[in-house]
Amino acid sequence: MTATIAVIGLGVLSLLLAIQGVITLYLMLYTWMRPDRLEAARSPKNFAEPLLHFTALLPARHEEAVIAQTIERVCHTRYPSDLIEVVVICEAGDTETIAEATRAARKITSPTVSVVTFDDGPINKPHGLNVGFRASSFEVVTIFDAEDDVHPEIFDVVNTIMLQDDAGIVQAGVQLMDFRSSWYAPHNVLEYFFWFKSRLHFHANVGSVPLGGNTVFMKRSLVEEAGGWDEHCLTEDADIGIRLSALGEPIAITYDHDHATREETPPSLGNFIRQRTRWNQGFLQVVRSGDWRRLETRNQRLLALYTLAYPLVQAALAILWLPALITTITLKAPVIIAMLSLSPFYFLAFKYIADLIGLSEFCRLYGFKLRPRDFAVFTLGFLPYQILLNISALRAVARHIRGDSSWEKTTHTGAHRVARDRFQPQPGAAMMRGQEALNEAADD
Repeated sequence: MTATIAVIGLGVLSLLLAIQGVITLYLMLYTWMRPDRLEAARSPKNFAEPLLHFTALLPARHEEAVIAQTIERVCHTRYPSDLIEVVVICEAGDTETIAEATRAARKITSPTVSVVTFDDGPINKPHGLNVGFRASSFEVVTIFDAEDDVHPEIFDVVNTIMLQDDAGIVQAGVQLMDFRSSWYAPHNVLEYFFWFKSRLHFHANVGSVPLGGNTVFMKRSLVEEAGGWDEHCLTEDADIGIRLSALGEPIAITYDHDHATREETPPSLGNFIRQRTRWNQGFLQVVRSGDWRRLETRNQRLLALYTLAYPLVQAALAILWLPALITTITLKAPVIIAMLSLSPFYFLAFKYIADLIGLSEFCRLYGFKLRPRDFAVFTLGFLPYQILLNISALRAVARHIRGDSSWEKTTHTGAHRVARDRFQPQPGAAMMRGQEALNEAADD
């Protein structure tokens, strides 16, 4: 009897994992399936006249190492400076970051750059965003993280999309860059690559979009209608995205490697686990809040639930994968069950191939030369990275059950900025030749 239950359980688990594997591959490759989707994902080829006024919110906590350069990059875009308002938000006790931000603001000498502080709780990003939102006034609000490298044309891109498509919300691309910084970095980089270049376009097509944490542009009136950011949610970005989707507001998605905001992978394994734990726990908070139930169609609700509750699947895998593997090897099961029990491993192999192709495409787009060592690090780290994701999800579920929603901050070092300076595409044949020389020097 026990053996029969084990066989049935193994078959059901394997079938569910196989279905999940198919869905994962479909979402990863969504935009590549049709050329028109890839074309629609790109930035406009010609920019509209600058008309919209943008407020750029920069929440920063213990970011004295990177905040000054970020302020400079946001202020020195090609968009008219009088149409951009920059608000840096810091907790009052973070004197080092406040000093660096103030110094950068004085250096720029622009009346539209300000540093705003708060001394009440909670001390986290969504509270800072609400503080900065109330202290600002321009009609379109965007968010950049303290370590972001912002493309000089990003405001032109969004101004054009909003004006031409009458869009009230635009999620632009974000891309991790330092794929050689650690064994887990290439896999982390590819998650961003597939999420912003492919999967978010599927979410937008369905009308159920968990927004990214930065480079998202929203009309002020929509933020007000949604009620601002939930100060007790660990993924305030996904939360407000679901609430905006529930309002029936279409969300435009654009990803172009030329214009993606560039970031770095977490600098240590501990930072990565804490960051991923926070994201997973935040998704569970959004599930519990129930706002996704207000989405208009069943497909929207199912997609939201699948996405937001996925940490539960990963946590279950952290517990079940070893017993399931042992059962597969040792249990005498019918041939059909035995074959079905191996299906998740087939899809894992397909994912490895898709990721490897994605890494090659990432390197091609961003001007890196894929080396044998990169291939070896990627291959050896593939399975350990999946386990790392499962452990992070299990930790998130445990924290959620305990009621521990404290904010675990990710450290930023600016490791991606060397890559940005060397590999950012530039116009003109002579400059492109210089870029190629830099690429070769960097790879050597």
